[in-house]
Amino acid sequence: MPWENHTLNSNFILLGIFDHSPTHIFLFSLVLGIFTVAFMGNTIMVLLIYLDTQLHTPMYLLLSQLSLMDLMLICTTVPKMTFNYLSGKKSISLAGCGTQIFLYVSLLGSECFLLAAMAYDRYVAICHPLRYSVLMSQKICCLVAVSSWVVGSFDGIIVIAVALSFPYCGSREIPHFFCDVPALLTLSCTNTLLFERLMFICCVIMLLFPVAVIIASYVRVIMAVIRMGSGEGRRKAFATCSSHLMVVGMYYGAAMFIYMRPVSDRSPTQDKMVSAFYTILTPMLNPLIYSLRNKEVARAFMKVLGRGKSGE
Repeated sequence: MPWENHTLNSNFILLGIFDHSPTHIFLFSLVLGIFTVAFMGNTIMVLLIYLDTQLHTPMYLLLSQLSLMDLMLICTTVPKMTFNYLSGKKSISLAGCGTQIFLYVSLLGSECFLLAAMAYDRYVAICHPLRYSVLMSQKICCLVAVSSWVVGSFDGIIVIAVALSFPYCGSREIPHFFCDVPALLTLSCTNTLLFERLMFICCVIMLLFPVAVIIASYVRVIMAVIRMGSGEGRRKAFATCSSHLMVVGMYYGAAMFIYMRPVSDRSPTQDKMVSAFYTILTPMLNPLIYSLRNKEVARAFMKVLGRGKSGE
């Protein structure tokens, strides 16, 4: 096997997603705008939930963790892509590539389980409101949030340990704007079929198990909402859950498209576009979906904003 190029000093080449044509310059500027909105939106969500004691509830604790994950996710890929595009350099070190893979896979896995926990939280709140404080106590909520981070990190450790154990040779050009595992495997000098199967099994666990929890939770929620006598109660219940379902639909749909297909059936262009959707666009949409449709978040924002003006 040609291991000679597989050293800690070896660099990969990220081919990126944009060139310097007028159209791509516009698209690159658009990505920077989306990144700015996502960065500010998720940062504001985390700070609002931390500063406003009325938002110190299980639902908002989980939402703050979602915003933190989205903030880290978008910072894992876009800054490096931006630096390479503006500097004209396309290289990334083996250590940098490994760091991107670990953070990216860990955050995706953590977010999968966190979204399932958020669905369970809505199920308990609507179907068992009198037992909510027991079934979703602060202790249980913190345990669920920490478990999401731990499970995601464990998945990231497994993937990075195996992915970087393969020898990589040839042009070492990754047809992507960041070090994504499926794109990296196309450069391997050896057969990666066993690892692809392992990754598929991990995806089944990390994606389909949380999806099953989400579906089961919302089936019960919808049944409970239908039985509600109050039209206002139905409206509030649907408004509470619709935001979460929008996020789940965008996130899981794109993730399944990327990671539950064999490498041989992949198109670099499709993978780059879908990856850009859920690593750049979705982190921007999450805080907008939750904040624009949530009166308590809007109230907390106006409260903090008013406090800031009064202190001037």
